[in-house]
Amino acid sequence: MAKEKKLVEAITSMDEDFAQWYTDVVKKAELIDYTSVKGCMAIKPAGYAIWENIQHELDRRFKETGVQNVYMPMFIPESLLQKEKDHVEGFAPEVAWVTHGGLEPLQERMCVRPTSETLFCDFYARDIQSYRDLPKVYNQWCSVVRWEKTTRPFLRSREFLWQEGHTAHATAEEAEERTIQMLNVYADFCEEVLAIPVIKGRKTDKEKFAGAEATYTIESLMHDGKALQSGTSHNFGDGFAKAFDIQFTDRDNKLKYVHQTSWGMTTRMIGAIIMVHGDNSGLVLPPRIAPVQVDIIPIQQKKPGILEKAAEIEAALKEAGLRVKTDDSDRSPGWKFSEQEMRGIPVRVEMGPKDMEAGQAVVVRRDTREKITVAIENLAAEIPQILDTMQKDMLERARTHRDAHTYVAHNMEEIKDIADNKPGFIKAMWCGDQACEDRLKDEVGITSRCMPFKQEQLSDVCVCCGKPAKKMVYWGKAY
Repeated sequence: MAKEKKLVEAITSMDEDFAQWYTDVVKKAELIDYTSVKGCMAIKPAGYAIWENIQHELDRRFKETGVQNVYMPMFIPESLLQKEKDHVEGFAPEVAWVTHGGLEPLQERMCVRPTSETLFCDFYARDIQSYRDLPKVYNQWCSVVRWEKTTRPFLRSREFLWQEGHTAHATAEEAEERTIQMLNVYADFCEEVLAIPVIKGRKTDKEKFAGAEATYTIESLMHDGKALQSGTSHNFGDGFAKAFDIQFTDRDNKLKYVHQTSWGMTTRMIGAIIMVHGDNSGLVLPPRIAPVQVDIIPIQQKKPGILEKAAEIEAALKEAGLRVKTDDSDRSPGWKFSEQEMRGIPVRVEMGPKDMEAGQAVVVRRDTREKITVAIENLAAEIPQILDTMQKDMLERARTHRDAHTYVAHNMEEIKDIADNKPGFIKAMWCGDQACEDRLKDEVGITSRCMPFKQEQLSDVCVCCGKPAKKMVYWGKAY
């Protein structure tokens, strides 16, 4: 019992210290480990399995929209990076440089990609000649390096995994359509698979991607009331095309510049899953993303027939399309329960000699701890329904939390009070002047998260300066 108790007590309460709770969970659930490379993490099998499921589900959705996967080099010559002024200025503080090849100094230093716009542009300048070559709808799965000063597992590390889509189109309309389409893919994925509700909108010019004409974002709210930018989609217009001379001969036999987009989602979504759904016992994984959906825990497993029956149940559940494991280790049942909860496995199936004699098992939901008695012969039919209900409940619970922690401010006094005392999203009107955006960051400690597509007229004046308002904005403290 002492070991079982210690396993749970090893996690700091999220109400006591949310940052420490988060670190405890990622470590105790064995999602990552620290490395000798400062600011970089080792993603362990339990963590990487979640990323594989994210990859699989996103990749399928991408391909349904016509996306093809490619791969570009990880090194970018400095001269190539310098071609787009705003872009290089935006990334300069985070770039890692390679100056030597072996023992020889390089004639031109190269950066390790912080993102791949310039590489794709260089490629498209050679690959696109005619309107017949368009559109190019490409994506790559890779890692990127950004020399962050402060790091935290999954949320911000110097090297992280992601996908980056890069497309080229004949018209501005096509590019804008693709930009919004991919944002909607991200939003649907977050809500349907990760059970994370999102706000869709456009970034302000101050917060948009370096070199973009417009940046669209999905913003989610963590349990501690901080926002997390969860996916972005950028419309580059023809700015990069002009910098890299990406032209094509159109149907009217005239040379024109392509219009481009870029969009990405990263391993920080694993951090989002933890911070939206986790509790003081550890992870709570939404069933659709969980690497293991069902943990079968035999009770008094040394008694005749128990392990054999557990194997039968496992086979039946796998045949029903579920991801299942049986914990037949020599640990006590209490320890196994704590371990299952720590790792966030959506349901466990408890079955001992008395259960087997009665022809039943006990199914326990990870999110609510609800215990459901199910006939063994019905487990393969009923557990998928339980998982579907859990998936929906988790989304609604997260949405209820977000809505309960979304506030409205009409002036500086209100917005300061909310920011100081009520963690969450703050909806407030804005005049569109960056000076007000800067002031809110400096004096209130909040940043603009997005100008939502669904606009509301909360008042006629800016929350900061009192001048006529142009947009309703979601503000907040963010990761």
